[in-house]
Amino acid sequence: MTKVLVVGGGIAGTAAALGLCKAGYDVTVYEAHPDTAADIGAFLTLASNGMRALAQLDATDAVTAIGFPLTSLRLLDSQGIEQAHAPLGEVADPALHYRCLRRGELNAALQREAARRGVPLRHGVRLTGVTEGSDGVTAHFSDGTTAEADLLVGADGLNSTVREILTPGVRPGYSGQRIFYGYTGTAAAADPTGAITFVRGSETTFGYAVSPAGETYWFARVNTDALPADGTAHEVAWREELLPLLRKDASPAAGIAAASAGSVLVTNATELPLGAVWHTGRVLLVGDAAHAASPATGQGASMALEDAVVLAKALRDLPGLPAAFAAYEAHRRPRVEHNITVSGGISRAGHNQARPGPVVARPADPDAALLRQLAWDSPLSATPPEEP
Repeated sequence: MTKVLVVGGGIAGTAAALGLCKAGYDVTVYEAHPDTAADIGAFLTLASNGMRALAQLDATDAVTAIGFPLTSLRLLDSQGIEQAHAPLGEVADPALHYRCLRRGELNAALQREAARRGVPLRHGVRLTGVTEGSDGVTAHFSDGTTAEADLLVGADGLNSTVREILTPGVRPGYSGQRIFYGYTGTAAAADPTGAITFVRGSETTFGYAVSPAGETYWFARVNTDALPADGTAHEVAWREELLPLLRKDASPAAGIAAASAGSVLVTNATELPLGAVWHTGRVLLVGDAAHAASPATGQGASMALEDAVVLAKALRDLPGLPAAFAAYEAHRRPRVEHNITVSGGISRAGHNQARPGPVVARPADPDAALLRQLAWDSPLSATPPEEP
């Protein structure tokens, strides 16, 4: 097997293409959006595990050219009093520092790297159907064209068309929070360089980080009813909804949000059910298409990058698609479903209560089993090691 179609040119799909290309496969990426600007209003953090996966894909330089590093985490209470300030992630290695980036910029950087390596990426082509045969798979697109390959990777995100074809009716559900994302041009006073600050307010969880240029990236999580279907990922009357909640506290949160420049993105926190099917004979799901979690742990993009490395290694090291798919799932499912459970628990913790959910930081020390999974030169076994 040599030819792979990746449906979805976002973070998961482009990273998967980088991994498959490195493993020697002929990869083409098909992206429904006409450009790379999807979700440009949101930002994210790549954790040390995500940066480690990028390193295995030889893509560190492409990503560290954008965004800014985060090396410590501060916790403030509702009165703005610092409760803790500790190192964040693997701070000893600059290449593994957490990184704060705009989602659209990360997506564009990965696509540029894929193009540099000769991976074709077709924009503005929407998948409409998939036909599997004994010797290949055919993708059908909205412009009437088709493409044939040995394997199709569905990396088309939360509302995946590939997942709907694979398992009709399996859709993301609301996990209890609206998420607000914004940017403020004037930096908050006295914030140390490289810190991300979490504020556990009386009715919200608020987080922010200040870029070297002095721009504050901020988010807020609010336990409330879901946005209507036509309101998700669009700006609503956020000042009337969010600012009164933030102003109940004496922390910096209300001032940062009130001074925002430009639009504020508001979206629902959603998650996929545990145990969903990830693959059939020649079709496999990765990233949010397979295991979307609420953003409370900040691990969505990092998990997708891990997927890219492990999938490439599974196809490289295991004989045939059934064995490779089974190994990929055995290594990935326990980890990503744990993240769905933890992240969803945080999101729902404060629903219909006066207090928001807890703030959870990732541990600094990497898991030994994960290190073996991600190490490119270490063969991937058919089954993961037993948990200690």
